[in-house]
Order: sequence, then structure tokens, then C-alpha cells
Amino acid sequence: MQKHIISALVVNRPGVLAHAAGLFSARGFNIDSLAVGETEQPEFSRMTIVIAGDEAILEQVRKQLDKLIDVVKVQDYSNVPHVERDLALIRVHTSVGRRSEILELVDIFRGRIVDVSRNDVMIELSGTEEKIEAMLDLLRPYGVREMVRTGRIALTRSARE
Repeated sequence: MQKHIISALVVNRPGVLAHAAGLFSARGFNIDSLAVGETEQPEFSRMTIVIAGDEAILEQVRKQLDKLIDVVKVQDYSNVPHVERDLALIRVHTSVGRRSEILELVDIFRGRIVDVSRNDVMIELSGTEEKIEAMLDLLRPYGVREMVRTGRIALTRSARE
């Protein structure tokens, strides 16, 4: 099943996220990722929703979102040039002797070490879902102790002039 990234510009007020999430669960749609944040205009928030499904499911989701009063605009990024990112914080076990190996991996993936203790390091990594998954695959043998991810966010690319 193909994953689709949908952006919904919504009025920034209490209950909008719950209403939208209720819409998805009531219709049996599974949300792979959901990220919500204020936009450049404080009165609006942008919901970035990733769902898996065919064109029929995608069309249903768009129509249902368009029906919500607080939704200003719905956009599907599936077939338009866009930039997408995911952010992960990953706590990895490190013995002093193997710390340099992890630092090399972090550098290769253009991540950052944001916290260090005697037995572990916390890594900040942003990029595509594939990049984060590749980094996790390499870190698992060291012992991933804890992880949190934001979910994908996306914006369309600017028109090239």
C-alpha cells in the first residue's frame, strides 16, 4: 500500500485535532503519522497526516477533512514536489570504548549528540523516514534504549523561476 502525505491547514483552536482524529477512527482509517503545529500565522495550525491506502481511501480522507468546519485547506503531497522531514531523539547504550563508533555514525548521518552520560548518548536526527530507519538499523546492535519521533512534516517546494 502506498503512503500518502496530506496537509490540512486548520483554525488553531481547542478540539480541532480531536475532531479530525475522531473522523479518521470513526471511518476505520489508520494514521501512520500525525504532526500538528502552529504556522507562520498564529491563528492557523498545519496538520501533516500520513496514511497508507489506495486512491479510493485517499479521496475519502480528503473529502472528510474538507467537510470539517475548521479546515481551511487540504492538500495531498503525493504527486507534487515537496520536502519532508521526520525528527527522532534516540538514546543508545555506549560503552566508553565504542563511543567513537557511534560518533562516526552520527556524523555520517548528519545527526547531533545532544546529551551524554556514562552509559549512553542521546542522538538527534532529522531527515526522511528512510534515513532515520537506516540509522536505527545501524544503532540497534549497540542497544537502542529509548526513542521518540515527531512524525513526518512536509511542505511543497517553491516554484522554480
